[in-house]
Amino acid sequence: RAIFYQKMDVSVDMKKLADSLSGKLETLPPLSKECSIYRVAEPRRRLNPSHYTPQMVSIGPFHHGKEELQPMEEHKRRYLKCFLQRTEVCMTRFLTHIKDKEAELRDLTMVLVDALFLIVFFLRYYEPRFRTDDDRIFGKPELHWNIRHDLWLVENQLPLFILIDLFKLAKTETCGPSDSQSRAGTELKDPNIPSLKELHQAGVKFKPAAKGSTQNLLDINFNQGILEIPYLTLYDATERLYRNLIAFERLHGYAGYFNDFIIMMADLVKTPKDAELLIRNKIFGLGNTEALATTFRELDKDCGMDHFHFQYSGIVADLQDYSKLRWHMWKATLKQNYFNTPWASLSVIAAVILLLLTATQTVSSLIAL
Repeated sequence: RAIFYQKMDVSVDMKKLADSLSGKLETLPPLSKECSIYRVAEPRRRLNPSHYTPQMVSIGPFHHGKEELQPMEEHKRRYLKCFLQRTEVCMTRFLTHIKDKEAELRDLTMVLVDALFLIVFFLRYYEPRFRTDDDRIFGKPELHWNIRHDLWLVENQLPLFILIDLFKLAKTETCGPSDSQSRAGTELKDPNIPSLKELHQAGVKFKPAAKGSTQNLLDINFNQGILEIPYLTLYDATERLYRNLIAFERLHGYAGYFNDFIIMMADLVKTPKDAELLIRNKIFGLGNTEALATTFRELDKDCGMDHFHFQYSGIVADLQDYSKLRWHMWKATLKQNYFNTPWASLSVIAAVILLLLTATQTVSSLIAL
């Protein structure tokens, strides 16, 4: 009989466990089909924690409430107050709109404050006429620059549609978005991308993309022997920005536009001598060639090449074909070794004239005989 009761107790316990687990399954929040805010995987974070952690301002749920970020909360509320004063929409209307659009949001206040802070920040950044004399953020260039760095972080985000909807709801005048460009990747048959030094020796010329022709960092083009690369700068926060863009592409499942850009640049700029060519042709603004080569080399370790959908496959194929033509290499060698300076050119011309005169004199002597 004791064994019978023991079996009943075990059966009851199993039923409680099953009911408890079923209840947890029923309360799982639905996954959003439109967007997500991503966490960086812990192994990647441990390599460079500061690259993924905000230093000045928290946006979204992951870093909200951290003590070291509390000083910015007052500035966020001031921006919220300013925004509400400029519109005819009350705060209740904004909160209701957010709740209707995304029913699973747990902290509506946090979302509203952060979203309207971002809207005002971007308005004041791109349109100085919206700034006020008592604005502590834009009154200190270093402060708004550090905030911009935090807004690049993949974990420090809000869904874009929330900002767009609130902006439309407020009926605030601003400039429209620019047309986005798409790049169709094709198969890369030969993954050996030549370096800038190798291309230079093959006669390829380099120049920065013309101002106004492109505002896209990814627009590398090759035409008629000239490789155009958008102007590059390297700041303390550059690697941090690039790593977060790579992480966002991978987590969100976007086509690897920035991933492919890093791979392309890492192969083009393999050594400081490659970086020197960028400086010489006014494509790179700073003089630390070793830092540029090292930055792309380190970033390349986080990237993976998809040979079947590489964004620059056409450009790489054209560069490879151009480099294989011996005439281009001979012409480049002649120009780089014998006509690289006015004095060298004069020396070559003088030598050719002397050779012609010697040949003429020899022929004349033979005829005289």
